[in-house]
Amino acid sequence: MDLRTNYLGLELRSPLVPSAGPITGNPAMWQRLQDAGAGAIVLPSLFEEEIEYEAFAVGFAEEHGVEAYGEALSYLPTLDQPPVGPGRHLALVEQAREVLEIPVIASLNGTSPGGWVRYAKHLADAGAHAIELNVYDVVVDPDLSADDVERRYVELVEEVKAEIQVPLAVKLGPWFTAFGNFARRLEAAGADGLVLFNRLYQPDIDLDSLEVVPHLALSTSVAARLPLHWVANLHGTVNCSLAATSGVHDGADALKLLLAGADVVMSTSALLRHGPEHLVVIERFIRQWMADRDYDSVAELRGSVSRGNVPDPQVYERGNYYRVIHSWRPDHHR
Repeated sequence: MDLRTNYLGLELRSPLVPSAGPITGNPAMWQRLQDAGAGAIVLPSLFEEEIEYEAFAVGFAEEHGVEAYGEALSYLPTLDQPPVGPGRHLALVEQAREVLEIPVIASLNGTSPGGWVRYAKHLADAGAHAIELNVYDVVVDPDLSADDVERRYVELVEEVKAEIQVPLAVKLGPWFTAFGNFARRLEAAGADGLVLFNRLYQPDIDLDSLEVVPHLALSTSVAARLPLHWVANLHGTVNCSLAATSGVHDGADALKLLLAGADVVMSTSALLRHGPEHLVVIERFIRQWMADRDYDSVAELRGSVSRGNVPDPQVYERGNYYRVIHSWRPDHHR
């Protein structure tokens, strides 16, 4: 049974890809993920503000008091400082390339146009097979229009693509008025793939301290419905690769997203809960389902339940809204 898939122009042995997170950032997990059947891995994001903050903090510590005690610099010993800058992340890419036989995708979360381009080039030069731009940007500025935001993203893709020679994926949130049109604009700008979707980690309020606090909750299978909707709508309307992420917890979740048209499905929460070997369970389910229905390859089933391949495409549009809100029945009516 052929599980191979093509993602970003890379030939993968499987559509199951661990996404950026703690498990892919742990070198002790890499071989286990590969042995469990991962088609590729996405390393944790390089965050530009983290690197800039480290560099600022070390620089401040080294220069503190120089204006008052400059003569002391001539006899104080040189102290070993922890490495700052992107070196740690670049070393992770290089190490993963040495250890793994499957493709290594580097993730990047920038804050400035120059930073996105600079660090993307560093990661590509370190040996990443592809770059994933992790665009986590919740726009709250009322002076920014939707067109301003989309144009900024399109220009970002154009600038990064012009500086690297490896494939480029863009990981996005779903917060766009006309997502289908925006997807096409990103593809035209040079995106080789779209990763759908970035989760919005909403803050919480501590009722004792009255402070706004971060709150992280792992996803559930329900979260897969949103990427399923848009992967099914985009399949056949864009030529770039489509990766579905968030809510992939078992074989059924992964299979539905492949049927909708995803080239790969990505998971983090399920692997954090169950460990790298959970990929074996997911793959076993997919293989059994395919065998029961005489599918020989993932390529045969991919997109067979996308918007363009179902008798009633309105199930992916407004018609589904009416049907869903009228589908609920209280238990005593059943």
